[in-house]
Formats: sequence, structure tokens, C-alpha cells
Amino acid sequence: MPELPDITAYIEGLGARVLRQPIQAVRLASPFVLRTFDPPISEAVGKQVVRIHRIGKRIALELEGDLFLVIHLMIAGRLKWVDRGAKVPGKVGLAAIDFPYGTLILTEAATKKRASLHFVRGAEAVRAMDRGGIEVLDAPLAAFREALLRENHTLKRSLTDPRLFSGVGNAYSDEILHRARLSPVQTTHKLSEDEIVRLHRATQQVLREWIERLRAETGAGFPEKVTAFREGMAVHGRYRKPCPVCGTAVQRIAYAENETNYCPRCQTEGRILSDRSLSRLLKSDWPRSIEELEEKLPTRAPKADP
Repeated sequence: MPELPDITAYIEGLGARVLRQPIQAVRLASPFVLRTFDPPISEAVGKQVVRIHRIGKRIALELEGDLFLVIHLMIAGRLKWVDRGAKVPGKVGLAAIDFPYGTLILTEAATKKRASLHFVRGAEAVRAMDRGGIEVLDAPLAAFREALLRENHTLKRSLTDPRLFSGVGNAYSDEILHRARLSPVQTTHKLSEDEIVRLHRATQQVLREWIERLRAETGAGFPEKVTAFREGMAVHGRYRKPCPVCGTAVQRIAYAENETNYCPRCQTEGRILSDRSLSRLLKSDWPRSIEELEEKLPTRAPKADP
């Protein structure tokens, strides 16, 4: 799912192309992508985009007349900027919004279509979509601490809870926890003050660094390679590849549609966290440490690049 850095890249790309421009047409290729009916989507036609902003992991296009077109990409939704009037792609295309100088296409490469458009009137309707999490890039340590300790959950769950933190998801939470040298399963109420400070600093550093990386990657273009798995990530999507800090093979906890990636030496004092797929492979030989795991597996991860 596109997270805060990716959504920021989309918003900046859209701002250069559609701000102060009128919507000329809205073409829906899927009858299910538009989740609202009042006001009718036809009211968007002719209205200028006066502001573009983020609501958690949603993108809101504010139009004249106190109208808002809100895009939620979910897991597999993506935006493309193409020539004006371009055809909506057959299999993955959901909708097209035509502007004077180009067309914004919403696609979703997934069997289950979860990406959505909401067309609403009034700022109150938009605020209702906000899950309430704090904006971590602006949050001082005290506000971060308060949100983190509000409930007692694992760090992974807390960082990705939109009621606590806005815009952080599966990918960047892995990167944040690796930077902070904290276990994803450590519970929030057992954190020391030093660990909270480290986590606050790591959260802001990682997100700011990736915003800048994506800006540099995109340049004056429109974001084309929005993905949860990026070259340069320390642990996310790097199962059994070397940790860039210590060279240890990155491990994972797999569940449902997601997985948590971590470095045992940097984050869990060498302990291997329980994972169903690895447990089925090793059965009763479940290792207690990364050293035991490296002995049992047929191959070892290559050393980190110098």
C-alpha cells in the first residue's frame, strides 16, 4: 500500500499538473470504484482543483464549491498521468479524470478491487475519513510518546495503526524499526525512554529520507514506480538478504497478506521470531538464535557490500 512518502510524491506530481486546472470529465470504468452517490460525480466537471492534500493514505483533491474528490489506493491501486483522453486500461483500469493538459488514470492490479473514489461535499465529510493518527513528521517527542503509549501493542502494530500514526504502513514501519534497533514484537508499554526517543528520531529520519529519495527519483516527472519494495531499503522485502549494517540474513514473520522483516542481530539480540512458514520447514528443529538458524539452513546469506 502506498504510504506517506509515496503519497507525498503523488501529491507533488499532481500539484504540478492539475492545481488550478478544471476537471473536464470523469470516466468510470468500474461501477464499484465510486463509493458515493450524493453529490453526483457529474458536479465535479468544470470545477477547478484549488488544493491537494493527504488524509492518512488518501489523496484529496479539493474543488471549487467546497467539493472533494478523495482517492484511496489501498494495496494495489496506482495513479498514472497520461495524454489527455487516453483510454482506460482494460484489465486494471478503474477510472480516468480528464484535465486540459492530461488525464489521471486510476488502476489496480489485483483480483479484489479495493481502491476507491469518494466524492463528497464539505470539509466535515473529509474529516470523517481521517482515522485520527498524528502527523509524525510534525510531531514533537511528547506528542509521539503520548500516541505510542496510548495502547499497549507491539511496535509493528502501533506504528501501522492509523488511529495512532498517520500514513505509516507495513513497508516503512519495517525500515523505521530497523533504524531504531527495536524488535517489531516489543510491546509499547515496556519501552524505555531512550527507546522511545530512538523510535521518534528514526520515524522522522526514515520518512524524510525516503521523501527526498522519491523526489530525486521522480524529478519533474510523475511517479511511475510506486512500490512497497524499493532498492535501498534495509530490511523490507529483503528476506534472507544481508542486513546492510551487520550482514546478518534478514528474517521475517509472515501473516495473511503482509510480512514483517527484521534483522535478528540489530533488532532482537540474535533471537529468531516465530514464523509459520519457517516453522513448517524446520519443525522440531526451530532455532533459538540466528547462529543456530544459519547452521540449519542449506545456504547462508552473502555478506553485505563493503
